[in-house]
Amino acid sequence: MALPVRFGVSTWLWTSPFSTAAIHELFPKIAEMGFDVVEIAVEDPALIDVKAVQEALVKYNLKANICGAFGPSRDLTHEDPAVHQNCFTYIAACLDICVALGTDFFGGPMYSAVGKARMVPPEQRKKEWDLAVQNLRIVCDMAAARGLRIALEPLNRFESDLVNTAEDVLRLVKDIQHPAAGIMLDGFHMSIEERDVEQAIVTAGDLLIHLQVSENYRGTPGTGQTPWWAYRRGLEAINYTGTVTIESFTPANQELAGAVCFWHPMAESQDGFATEGLRFLKDWAK
Repeated sequence: MALPVRFGVSTWLWTSPFSTAAIHELFPKIAEMGFDVVEIAVEDPALIDVKAVQEALVKYNLKANICGAFGPSRDLTHEDPAVHQNCFTYIAACLDICVALGTDFFGGPMYSAVGKARMVPPEQRKKEWDLAVQNLRIVCDMAAARGLRIALEPLNRFESDLVNTAEDVLRLVKDIQHPAAGIMLDGFHMSIEERDVEQAIVTAGDLLIHLQVSENYRGTPGTGQTPWWAYRRGLEAINYTGTVTIESFTPANQELAGAVCFWHPMAESQDGFATEGLRFLKDWAK
């Protein structure tokens, strides 16, 4: 049986930061390629005219997912409560975009800042974990008040020292103890951190809201070492019916490329990355 999933692609494959101007180039192209969903990476909500995006989604028959970007100023484990409040303000804006665009979750590694990877004493680690739990309960209340959920994403060890695996994020969700808390998994991070991809997906179980994929080297799906059979078996085991989104990044934006350590392009063209990746995924899901 075919996997009952939709296919999406992240705006980060082409642009950063996403702004209203990008819809005129990206949305018709993404629709023509055959994607069902455009995953909008929201770095700065002020750059986005939600009404214009909403109209473009209808025009091109696309659905939207919304994922966030969490740098040092958006760190729920920071010692300064003012940083927490800045993060809450950003998350609230993203949640409002979700409501306006008709998506039912907001995803990302919102427990801490991306790139916060240090060797710290167990006491500090526990303090930061407890801060993440406490603050994410507040985020869950914010999401639930809007009829939404959050999807928490583990990152690899080079990008986070707090949540790296499906087991880690499951423990975080259990500690949060809120029905709005869910999980998203990213195949790139899983290729580094998980011993068994199939088991990681089964571990997330019915809490898995969203799945992002690329190759083990962040390249075009189907061109690397990813055990795609294991992904399929895991998704079948949990009866996953969500979106499978291609997420990678453009090397054209030097700030973004530096942040994700893209020292060279991962494909001959970003359009080719998307079209060839989608072709592979559709065959994989048959």
